[in-house]
Amino acid sequence: MAVIEKFLGQPVEIPEDRQYYVKQGLWAKLDANEMVFGFTEPALVLAGGVNDLDWLVSAEVSVKQGQDVVFVITGKILYIDTPLTGTIFFNPELKQNLSLALKDPYGKGWLFRIKPDGDLKKSSQSALDAKGYVESLKSSDGFKNPEGLKGGVSGICKAVYSGIRDQKI
Repeated sequence: MAVIEKFLGQPVEIPEDRQYYVKQGLWAKLDANEMVFGFTEPALVLAGGVNDLDWLVSAEVSVKQGQDVVFVITGKILYIDTPLTGTIFFNPELKQNLSLALKDPYGKGWLFRIKPDGDLKKSSQSALDAKGYVESLKSSDGFKNPEGLKGGVSGICKAVYSGIRDQKI
């Protein structure tokens, strides 16, 4: 298990037994003949958690790689697309208890499962291992702001917050 001790002010874990899709902030793990997907802990920290989510397709239907399948409200609005083509199954427990995403992101907090149509190895070529995922995070705000300082660390954020502080209302 890879651990980043300070990522936006808190420790985050990245299990080494999974693959990672950086663009979506998803982990993937093979389970029998299906691939299970969920949010990574760093992605959840950067997003500020999950406030609401909805499925954009019905369960047990065929989806294509790149198709939007989940609508998520965090601090932002996200559309999650599927990295694989196949039949999709959703986690109904997560929709009823959104806190599972934060409490158990690599277990009960999974988002969806896909039973792939084709060759699983070919369709997961864009995924990274844990080491590659950690490397990809080094350019993120979580690494740039390890203490979790309010207002971020970018020059623009600092200028905006400084300007607001100097205003007389």
